[in-house]
Amino acid sequence: MAVTAEPAFAQSPNPLLPRNLSPWGMFLNADIVVKAVMIGLAFASLVTWTVWLAKTVELSGQKRRARRRLKMLESGGSLRDAVRACETDGDAVAQLILSTAREAELSDGVIDEGFKERVALRLERVEAAMTRQVSRGVGILATIGATAPFVGLFGTVWGIMNSFIGISESHTTNLAVVAPGIAEALLATALGLVAAIPAVVIYNHLARVISGYRTLLGDASAQLLLMVSRGQRGRVAPLPRAAE
Repeated sequence: MAVTAEPAFAQSPNPLLPRNLSPWGMFLNADIVVKAVMIGLAFASLVTWTVWLAKTVELSGQKRRARRRLKMLESGGSLRDAVRACETDGDAVAQLILSTAREAELSDGVIDEGFKERVALRLERVEAAMTRQVSRGVGILATIGATAPFVGLFGTVWGIMNSFIGISESHTTNLAVVAPGIAEALLATALGLVAAIPAVVIYNHLARVISGYRTLLGDASAQLLLMVSRGQRGRVAPLPRAAE
């Protein structure tokens, strides 16, 4: 009777070798320090995408309103008409218009080079204030992009260090001893890159969008200065102060 022999190279499962090396399994089996690193990097990634969504919506609305106001200014109306169109609004170009009208009111109808310089100074301050307002929260992306790889590297170093400690305590170089720590270390590195790369890309994208938005404000300021230089200004009622 023929007997089927087992292959000579067949090996029984090693009880020391971890069975679950999925990302979630590695996280659950990781050292407390490596876990803290992974949680921090996951939170940083969440912050990155939250800032991207919030700033994309905000900048889209601000640029749309700025283009509409700029089109109104380029149509050739007077400063009084511009004030009437936006005296109850708080967008950036409305603040530029109200600030110009405020200076016109304080100057009591005297249009000279000094008046133009004062208007230009007001417009510059409002532009800077509005740019700072839309830039809030963007700086955190630069911080995440710069630090996340090093935080992940710290998790990597800690995981590899634990692997060497395991080798020393077990007096063996068996793969079952070193594999979990190395896997956790590589996962921490991967999470660091997952957090850092989108943060850098999104930061550069938002910086370009904010630069384009500031260009729109600069165009609006130029239109207001042209309007002032043509003397197209009427007496206006007391106006709320613009954000400066």
